[in-house]
Amino acid sequence: MNPFPMDKNKKPSTGFERESPRKCALVVGVTGIQGTTLAARLINQGWNVTGLARRYQSDLPDVSSVLVDLNDADATQAALADVHPTHVFFTCWSRQATEAENCTVNGAMLRNLLAAVENRKSLRHVALVTGLKHYLGPFEAYALSKPDTPFREEQERLPYENFYYDQEDILFESASRAGFSWSVHRPHTVIGWAIGNCMNMGVTLAVYATICRETGRPFVFPGSPEQYEAATDVTDARILTRQLIWAATEPAAENQALNIVNGDIFRWRRMWTIIGNDLGVEPAPYPGEPTPLTEQMKDAGPIWDGIVEKYQLQPHSIETLASWWHSDADLGRRIETFTDMSKSRRLGFLDYQETSNSFLNLFDRLRRERIIPPR
Repeated sequence: MNPFPMDKNKKPSTGFERESPRKCALVVGVTGIQGTTLAARLINQGWNVTGLARRYQSDLPDVSSVLVDLNDADATQAALADVHPTHVFFTCWSRQATEAENCTVNGAMLRNLLAAVENRKSLRHVALVTGLKHYLGPFEAYALSKPDTPFREEQERLPYENFYYDQEDILFESASRAGFSWSVHRPHTVIGWAIGNCMNMGVTLAVYATICRETGRPFVFPGSPEQYEAATDVTDARILTRQLIWAATEPAAENQALNIVNGDIFRWRRMWTIIGNDLGVEPAPYPGEPTPLTEQMKDAGPIWDGIVEKYQLQPHSIETLASWWHSDADLGRRIETFTDMSKSRRLGFLDYQETSNSFLNLFDRLRRERIIPPR
């Protein structure tokens, strides 16, 4: 199956329809790492922004909030009845126990959202954020897949259930019906500011290092030998945001799937020292095998509560801040994982982000916001 069916069916673009007095963005998942950073940048660029989330309103004062569960089709229609976006950015997902359930739930979320807005005359573009599981397969298939690196957008889909594939097909079908353009963005692990996100490696590692510093536990890389030694990359939320806005407003990027990573490649055996030094903890020698954080930190809740009290930090529980399972999944892979950015470069997106600063800038903000202790 051709995964990019819109090219021959899409209404031709004159370029005029992209020039409006003010662009109106609907950011779906506005409280997540991607959505928070995106909404802030859109506001700074003069967009009118509505943020959609299930529970929590955005803390950005210029963002209008819509609170709705996207699994409820009728509630979604009602909640968005008076919202007329020019651009939709879909940046959220709901983790389920199996990939079959992921396909059902996350497919329904996107389908319900698009059903509520696809017939708006204002709508020009929908951006969908997925990720490198497009190439790796779902979490339960990591051990089975042996993808070729660096990952390129034209690689065939893997023969496994994958909610990213379902969401792409839902997007393509909606775009074909309604005539808007689309883009699909495939980041690696996203590093950025968000509290309460279930896939937050940057904050997770900051909490882990803080506990090690306070208790004298060894700050040991918890993942596999392959990840410790191999070349890899990550995605800063800020460069993802820049690509999302670029693709939504650049005709050359219409109807394209695009990888998005920082643009440099690193090895965890080096990055671990950089992270430890910044967080005030001595990196321990790598033991040669995984030591998963879910096991290391299973009893760390009371320890964290004591750290919060000692340093008068924001009163977040460890469950709110740390996603041990997700960092274990990323750092425990037994395969090499890095991404090719040539397609975006050819189309004109030339941004670059130094990965060490992705982590260090985040740690600086976590200290300023009193999420982790000062140095």
